[in-house]
Amino acid sequence: MTPRGKDFLNIADTSKEEIEFLLDQVPVYKEILSRPIKKVPALRGKTIVTLFYEPSTRTRMSFELAGKRLNADVSNIAVSTSAVAKGENLKDTIRTIESMEVDAVVIRHSQAGAPHMAAKYTKMSVINAGDGAHEHPTQALLDLYTILEKKKTIKGLKIGIVGDIAHSRVAKSDILGLKKLGADVTCIAPPTLMPPFMEKFGVSVEHNLNKVISDLDVLYILRLQLERQSKGLFPSISEYINLYGIDKKRLGLCKKDVLIMHPGPMNIGLEVSEEAATSLSSAITEQVANGVAVRMALLNHLLGGN
Repeated sequence: MTPRGKDFLNIADTSKEEIEFLLDQVPVYKEILSRPIKKVPALRGKTIVTLFYEPSTRTRMSFELAGKRLNADVSNIAVSTSAVAKGENLKDTIRTIESMEVDAVVIRHSQAGAPHMAAKYTKMSVINAGDGAHEHPTQALLDLYTILEKKKTIKGLKIGIVGDIAHSRVAKSDILGLKKLGADVTCIAPPTLMPPFMEKFGVSVEHNLNKVISDLDVLYILRLQLERQSKGLFPSISEYINLYGIDKKRLGLCKKDVLIMHPGPMNIGLEVSEEAATSLSSAITEQVANGVAVRMALLNHLLGGN
């Protein structure tokens, strides 16, 4: 068994061995979720709190279900109606939660590094559920597992990540995880949505999707962040769709066994069409389903369940 740390904050500091260990555990939890009674007593007596400073549906519900399936007590803090709305800072919020004998806190925050700071002030396990544009490490785990489940291996696969890479925490975590497991990663985006010096991560950079799409084993589509459009980062939505949108026609340029992925939420009709999102090539619903099992594996690993 790989050594157990207190926290899970990023993929950058997670070893290949620990990633592989966690992924190896996931089938056990998928089997539990297939049972008529989807519960085991592994974390009975443990308490988990979700603390989300940003909106979330998939990640928050996934963590809550994962904790409950392991028989932990799970509580969520609605930041908008908590002491945070009165000006309480993160450090004091964490100390308040810890004083109630909580074992783990799952944090999503708009500021990069917020979970890392929180971890310094508490003995609780801290899990990063997304911090600013920095990382989203558990999304990377479920993405890695979904690829393994479908392709049986990650080493040597050609994986294209297309979309707003500059502002995507998912892209950063996925790139780090995919490279540690031996994938060949190409980042595809307009120059204005591509961070500088991406090559230092060991990835290829491409601005022309059609040039590389036929070589890809996995096409990972990122959400088109419409709130960024006011900054003029691309000329128009229609031009973005024409150059980078994944629809039935562009899907026809892909390998027959290409895997289509998206972290959600999707802008249907923008970065991806309904036909592409629901095609036989799509693993988008599997990503969501795998998220619960992956987070069960992580929670059990951190909190010492059997």
